Amino acid sequence: MSKGTAGFMNGPTPIDAAPRLAVDLGLDADDLLVKRDDLMGLGGGGNKVRKLQVTMGQALDAAADVVVTTGAAQSNHARLTAAAGARVGLPVVLVLQGHAPETERGNVLLDRLFGAEIIWSGHRPPEAVADEVEHDRSRGRVHRIPFGGSSPASAEAYVRAGEEVLDQVPDVRHVVVAVGSGGTMAGLVTAVGAERVLGVDTGAVPDARRTVHALMEGMRSGTQGAADSLRIDGGQVGQGYEHLAESTRAALSRAARTEGLILDPTYSGRAMAGLVSAVASGGIRPGDKTVFLHTGGLPGLFGHEAF
Repeated sequence: MSKGTAGFMNGPTPIDAAPRLAVDLGLDADDLLVKRDDLMGLGGGGNKVRKLQVTMGQALDAAADVVVTTGAAQSNHARLTAAAGARVGLPVVLVLQGHAPETERGNVLLDRLFGAEIIWSGHRPPEAVADEVEHDRSRGRVHRIPFGGSSPASAEAYVRAGEEVLDQVPDVRHVVVAVGSGGTMAGLVTAVGAERVLGVDTGAVPDARRTVHALMEGMRSGTQGAADSLRIDGGQVGQGYEHLAESTRAALSRAARTEGLILDPTYSGRAMAGLVSAVASGGIRPGDKTVFLHTGGLPGLFGHEAF
């Protein structure tokens, strides 16, 4: 295990063709491919596994006694941090937004199964509660992993993912991806260029464009392009991050009924809604080779009350 890196995945994730969905959207049958980062084996899979290769590796290098991170109640990042901690033998504390549910389901159920300690933030910001955990000396050496696992260092993991895309689909014209904490898009843009990455804002951060750009500026391989060069669809947030938008509901159904492809209601579902919108508006056209990055999140579907 190399310094700063934990071994949670081996080799590139696969690329699947999605011809029926492509035609349903108005593209040519061979235009649309799905990059299956949801199939990484750790803890139910998802894009956070790549970032945890770095962030959990940093915790091991720091000889941490415990790892703490934050998230929404159905946080995929929290679930995978718990799984990564179980894999390497590090206790994990998850500070989740809001109050404990009457019934634990979806990601929360898996958080418990992986052995994480869950602290509910109540009416306080999760970051403030996590600050207290981080400075609790009784816990020993506490390593803090940022919200969503995104930092300039962990975003480098998605530079490698972008390089995989270029190897697998050399003529790619568009890469469509959800934007949560920003690290995934930052890495992809660095690898394949801002003009080819369409980020779909999920409402996880107040300013997705500024968040992605700041991460890129801090990356060792980051480019110095202007923030306004980033392609970001801000039209899929709906009533907010934790609410299921109608465009997302329709996109979830469309992917499932044409390809048997299951998306989640927070991230990949919104990204698919962004793809639908881009095709409808002419931003993505027939003949444009397009890769949809499936960031995972299936357990969150089973924990979403509004679905």
